[in-house]
Amino acid sequence: MAAPSLTRRLIALGSSDPDRAERFLGARELDGVDTDHLLEGLASAPDPDGALLTIVRLIERRPEVRELIDAGTARSESLFRLVGASEALGDFLVRHPEHLDGLTGPVSPEPVGADPDSLRGALLRSVGADPAAPRPVATATGPEAYAALRVAYLRHLCSLAVRDLGAASPTDFLPTAAAELSDLAGAALEAALAVSRAEAARTFGREDVAAVGLAVIGMGKCGARELNYISDVDVVYVIEARDAAATPGGEQGPDPLDPARAVQIGTALATGLARAVWAPGREPALWQVDANLRPEGRDGPLVRTLESHLAYYARWAQSWEFQALLKARCIAGDRDLGARYEQAVAPLVWASAGREGFVESVQAMRRRVTDNIPAAEADRQIKLGAGGLRDVEFTVQLLQLVHGRTDESLRVRDTTSAIAALAAGGYIGRTAAAEFDSSYRYLRLLEHRLQLSRLRRTHLMPTSEDALRALARSVQGVLETSRASPEQLLEAWHRTKRRVRELHEQIFYRPLLNTVAHLSLAEARLTPEAAEARLAALGYRDPQGAMRHIEALTAGVSRRAALQRQLLPVLLGWIAEGADPDAGLLAFRRVSEALGTTHWYLGLLRDSSAAAERLSHVLADSRLIADLLEVSPESVKWLGDDQDLVPLTLEAQWQEIQSKLSRHEEPSAAMRLVRLIRRREILRIALADSSGVLDTESVGRALSDVDQAAVLGALRVAEGQAEAADGGLLTHVLVVAMGRQGGREIGYGSDADVMYVHRALPGARPEDAQRQALAIVTSLSALLTQPLKPPVLAERVLALDADLRPEGKNGPLVRSFDSFAEYYRRWALTWEAQALLRARPMAGDAALAADFMALVDTVRYPEELGPDEVREIRRIKARVEAERLPRGADPSRHVKLGRGGLSDVEWLVQLIQLKHAARHPELRTTGTMEALSAATDLGLIAPHEAELLGEAWRLASRIRSANVAWSGRASDLVPTKRRDLEAVARWCGYLPDQATAFEQHYLNVTRRARQVFERRFYGVGE
Repeated sequence: MAAPSLTRRLIALGSSDPDRAERFLGARELDGVDTDHLLEGLASAPDPDGALLTIVRLIERRPEVRELIDAGTARSESLFRLVGASEALGDFLVRHPEHLDGLTGPVSPEPVGADPDSLRGALLRSVGADPAAPRPVATATGPEAYAALRVAYLRHLCSLAVRDLGAASPTDFLPTAAAELSDLAGAALEAALAVSRAEAARTFGREDVAAVGLAVIGMGKCGARELNYISDVDVVYVIEARDAAATPGGEQGPDPLDPARAVQIGTALATGLARAVWAPGREPALWQVDANLRPEGRDGPLVRTLESHLAYYARWAQSWEFQALLKARCIAGDRDLGARYEQAVAPLVWASAGREGFVESVQAMRRRVTDNIPAAEADRQIKLGAGGLRDVEFTVQLLQLVHGRTDESLRVRDTTSAIAALAAGGYIGRTAAAEFDSSYRYLRLLEHRLQLSRLRRTHLMPTSEDALRALARSVQGVLETSRASPEQLLEAWHRTKRRVRELHEQIFYRPLLNTVAHLSLAEARLTPEAAEARLAALGYRDPQGAMRHIEALTAGVSRRAALQRQLLPVLLGWIAEGADPDAGLLAFRRVSEALGTTHWYLGLLRDSSAAAERLSHVLADSRLIADLLEVSPESVKWLGDDQDLVPLTLEAQWQEIQSKLSRHEEPSAAMRLVRLIRRREILRIALADSSGVLDTESVGRALSDVDQAAVLGALRVAEGQAEAADGGLLTHVLVVAMGRQGGREIGYGSDADVMYVHRALPGARPEDAQRQALAIVTSLSALLTQPLKPPVLAERVLALDADLRPEGKNGPLVRSFDSFAEYYRRWALTWEAQALLRARPMAGDAALAADFMALVDTVRYPEELGPDEVREIRRIKARVEAERLPRGADPSRHVKLGRGGLSDVEWLVQLIQLKHAARHPELRTTGTMEALSAATDLGLIAPHEAELLGEAWRLASRIRSANVAWSGRASDLVPTKRRDLEAVARWCGYLPDQATAFEQHYLNVTRRARQVFERRFYGVGE
């Protein structure tokens, strides 16, 4: 088989211009070079074409490079990787081939970082300064010193780049590389300061210059030891003047240095330092020294004393300045002065989150950064854009500043260590932290590789195909492919950006942050003394009992206890906003203990935008929900997403019930599952109700669907039992919903008013069919009223009430269809016609349901309602008010039978239906509000009257449900006890301390509704 052509080999190793590369291979400089070894080396270069050009230029300067190549990649791999990744460092080696000596040999897959002291010593020696001197002074100055410093810097940069490019996992090595870049920058500034001291001595004198201490404080990435290959080095300068005549032994002379002169010298030292690394010269500038983060920015003095710094931060500093100081570290100059600066500003940094509006200001700053990105760069930004490095950094720093006030483990400077600390402390979930960390490292790696190419400050993804290909090859180990393409690179980058943005928005705008930031330091620490005092102030009636709950939740060193210590200072305030904080905290403890070490629970409360506050409120405001959550604690997860609170449809519930029944033939086991589904869905509806996801009418419909689904399941089981007992099914049974269940407007724990109808199957004897139907309905009721274990005190079983059947309690429990037809034809009374207005099929045979509803339509929608029937309805209504209102009950506070309550509205609407539904099908509905709306549209009642009646009915319904939700007990009275009234008012949407306003509103609305009722129902005032 013929060997592949040179062109094909060049294409295979990644050349973007194989024809040009082939011409270079024919250059005279490469005469005698082993082509196979050369191509093998180029294959390891991210940019083979650029590497080949640099190799030719190097051989021209140093012919012995041919021998290095001929020795194979075991010796030349480092060189090829470097010149193929960095054109700028290749140019450096062409200018200074004497530094090739450090680039021979294979790369190390597990590199280590250089020692900071060795870097400092090497760069100081490059300018002739003694590294052991307290304040080193260079012997070289001017352009010669600048060039020597820069050459020494770039030599070490080459060494680092080789180790970085050869690492088996460059993302694992990235923190080490960034730390070494920071240490190298600090060493360069130390050497630059030594040069500046020598230059300043010519102007100010050696003694005066020696008397001025200058500490260079690194900010930003350099301060955090996470610097890029090329980046501005942000600094702040601190000076300190000592006596000019101080002797080397420390004895003080008589004349202190004038402060103004000390500032003048310090300014000259700082200016000279920047000039040494940034001024134009025969060697390229390294990077810009940026002092704009100093107090007052560009308008402030370049250097200040420590006292001046602290005075500024105490009086004038803005929130962003403390965020910047988070990473402050002495990187060069007077180390003792720098350490004192760090110690002095640290308390200011960690107290800054308590400033008014701190969290919002940090969030606003991040938005401004994004908004100010030029439109042409927005989609190419690796650093500043959405999903970029800044999203990670701002998120991490905000969490550090808010929680670092009380948790010293978070007081670290670099981002990767901070992410690890936040995860260890439970402030970020483990999965989110791992994703944040890997995404941050990947984005930083892209930034590093781009900057390494030409040693230019850039954060933009390239657009050219060749540049993208070279970048993809330089990170292909991270992309988990041996031949990374530009398309794969961009896909991975966009995927990373999307995930970073999701995590940023989830965590950075977490409401818990703002609340924690506003806590006092004592409150945030949750010490026993501070906690007990705060509990009493918040309104806990038993602070000592509450402390016992807190201690039980936060004891120990587990991650769970750490998360509870983080959450409770905030949750205690939210729980205290409820009607019964003590019961709420006890319920929170029980729910927390029931969930144990469940991984998602405390993470949900920490991360969710709604769950923590919602849970706190419902536990303190609802005995019903608290009791249900104790036996179904996993339902807490619904609070984090409104979609999870949307009630299941009747069809979805019935499908789930059928699936359960198909797998459990034993009736008690099957019904237990049905009742568990009912309990679960009632809890879902109550949580949705308390969270404002459902309105009053939606709650009624949802609860009615839950009960209907349970009846459907119970009927299926009861029919199965009857079929097994009798050897077959003899009759079809229909359960007809009546009353509020028929109108789909029930409340929590309502009984279900029903009637039972059956129709014998062909061939079955009527008496046998009647016996089986009775057995089915008796079993149906028993199945539904069996309590669940463990019991829930506030939960009520579903009781079926058949008192609205023909002849009431004196009539048979279940009748045949024909018996119903005969009864209604001969004996139906007006009140029965009225009751049938809300009849609707609930469970049973569909054909029987259709026939029965056709039958009752002839009764409930009479062609004409005569004066006698109207008079009878009025008489019964008056009798109900007189006889059924509980003795001693205040009619103005009874939401069902009292003035302007449910009964008034419903009886008036039903009278309208009886009068007009025969001619107006729009009125043929079982729902009170739907019928009222139809009556309004037909002009049978004035809109303002309908609006008033609707408001009274909804408010009364809401209060009825609120009584059950609050206390776990049914009550039809507006509470008179203050705490009960407050709880009901809150459930009805009123703010704390508005119970009196709520009470007055109810009394006013129902009084006016009663006036409408009396006028329309009794004809009063007409």
